Amino acid sequence: MLLNDNNTLVYKYDAEVLRVQPWGPNAFRVRASKSAAITTEDWALLKPQPVECGIAITSEGAIITNGKAQAKVSNRGKLILSDAKENVSIEEYVRNRHDLLDPKCSAIEVEAREFRPIPGTDNFHLSMRWESPDPTEKIFGMGQYQQPWLDLKGQDIELAHRNSQASVPFALSSLGYGILWNNPSVGRAVFGKNTTTFEAYSTKVLDYWIVFGDSPAEIVEAYASATGKVPMMPEYGLGFWQCKLRYQSQDELLEVAREYKKREIPLDLIVVDFFHWPKQGEWKFDPTYWPDPDAMVQELKGMGVELMVSIWPTVDKQSENYQHMLEHGYLIRTDRGVRTGLDFQGETIHVDVTNPEARKWLWTVVKSNYFSKGIKTFWLDEAEPEYTVYDFDNYRYFLGPNLAIGNIYPVEYAKAFYEGQEKEGQTNIVNLLRCAWAGSQKYGALVWSGDIASSWGSFRNQLAAGLNMGIAGLPWWTTDIGGFHGGNPDDPKFRELFVRWFQWGAFCPVMRLHGDREPRQPQQGTTGGATCCSGAPNEVWSYGPEVYAICRRYIQIREDLRDYTRKLMREAHQNGSPIMRPLFYEFPRDEKSWNVSTQYMYGDKYLVCPVLDAGVATLKVYLPPLENGLRWTVFNGDESYPGGCLVEVACPLAEMPVFVKG
Repeated sequence: MLLNDNNTLVYKYDAEVLRVQPWGPNAFRVRASKSAAITTEDWALLKPQPVECGIAITSEGAIITNGKAQAKVSNRGKLILSDAKENVSIEEYVRNRHDLLDPKCSAIEVEAREFRPIPGTDNFHLSMRWESPDPTEKIFGMGQYQQPWLDLKGQDIELAHRNSQASVPFALSSLGYGILWNNPSVGRAVFGKNTTTFEAYSTKVLDYWIVFGDSPAEIVEAYASATGKVPMMPEYGLGFWQCKLRYQSQDELLEVAREYKKREIPLDLIVVDFFHWPKQGEWKFDPTYWPDPDAMVQELKGMGVELMVSIWPTVDKQSENYQHMLEHGYLIRTDRGVRTGLDFQGETIHVDVTNPEARKWLWTVVKSNYFSKGIKTFWLDEAEPEYTVYDFDNYRYFLGPNLAIGNIYPVEYAKAFYEGQEKEGQTNIVNLLRCAWAGSQKYGALVWSGDIASSWGSFRNQLAAGLNMGIAGLPWWTTDIGGFHGGNPDDPKFRELFVRWFQWGAFCPVMRLHGDREPRQPQQGTTGGATCCSGAPNEVWSYGPEVYAICRRYIQIREDLRDYTRKLMREAHQNGSPIMRPLFYEFPRDEKSWNVSTQYMYGDKYLVCPVLDAGVATLKVYLPPLENGLRWTVFNGDESYPGGCLVEVACPLAEMPVFVKG
């Protein structure tokens, strides 16, 4: 049965209902279910702006059009989505004999929309299959994965969060469409040569959003309009941020900030890392090591330095808040075994931020102990949340089982703080998170790439991660300069890696130094978080005079770019534009730009070429073609080159190749 239900094309057969609904310009939201009713959650999607559409139903099937997008549904429910000119078609992969006149009629009996019941529940293991429209198609986005490939075609991707992995299931195709898998269930996506498959391991509804456009920018901006845009980045987000694991006392942190000012090195923000609290889940300064945080905040503000404070969602069973949170249902539950989610520095379970009452209560504690002191930027760590064992089927949240809705956790975590800060009158809110899902950006989420290795391979992975996060709708992204795990500041080999990472950091959305350096430092004190010892010094003067001089220069470059970076942040706020852009984003008509994965554009002006290997003295760089006789000029230099060519340039340790368009 096909019908027009208030400008939504509906197909019904047996227990299944399929709805194809216009959702913003040139886009459809597609939902289907074999449950009694289609649930009403919008998940990542905002309410759509009204659009005009056309629906025609004939004896052969139905078609719905919305600007550049159209969808056809056969009498037996096969859905084909395409641009209005049918240059690209996203056809469901159906191999059965329900329609004997279908050219792809087959006896192998494979459904496109497969709802496999989970015994004893109302949920299904859902698989959605499409024909791969073109074996040469390229796919980008999908979030942050620790691998070096920018193009995701041919990859098998876990739709789940882990420390350093963020599933943000929006895929941009080189063929001119983008698709959001609008389902927070743990699952899987496979971008094969023959088929594209998305799976949700436990859900009631198939739900995805698809948009067609003439350029990557048009598609990404439409996606941002559908899911939300970042706030305007505050001024202190444009410069250099200093951090390490970890400053163990108020005196130690202030000494570092004072040294930056003494050396006249620009510093926008410094961080109080984890275990500054008595116990996890108490969300306050331990007065043994932080005796006067009010005075600390005021001194830093007098230097023009903002203070960021680490927040963990873990709650120690011995903490002062555990029993209250347990009684009120503010904690994640386990379906089996001991109620412990993470056993790092104590037996802990996480606050359940999918519970709105838990979010409100958490903010009241944070407001009292941090925000009231003038601290307005928070490091929301462990945002996946991280588990000692990722048994996704064992954890249960207020909104449902982790397997069914768990990927929404980092959105709700960011929302808890964003809404609390907004209620207090704060604007231009930015908080640092270790994870995100679709829609996190509208809650001021600046995502960093987690606890990564201090290695050249890890460095390479972060470039792909940052670029794909921008395409997936998260323009605010950063990484631990130098990597997180390991790295000795006295090791010449690590110093080279550190320099190359630092140079790249100056052209990332946020320039942030962090890491857990070797060797470990002696324990200070015996109470509270004292057993979580600090790594070695990680300030720019900790790496010897040659590295120090290079770092100073690149911090100054970042300062000199402040006006330009502010412009990019405004574009992200207004349009959803990524700050870091793959070459194809700015040069979509240049076929070669679609194949470049080790260079990118910082906005529309600067072509950035990170040095991603040790011992490199020269680098081959591709310069995309420019119109009207414009040329590429070496950053802070006079030499220029025409576009559309490959050039070899010198890259001594003190220099990372950057070119200026025009």
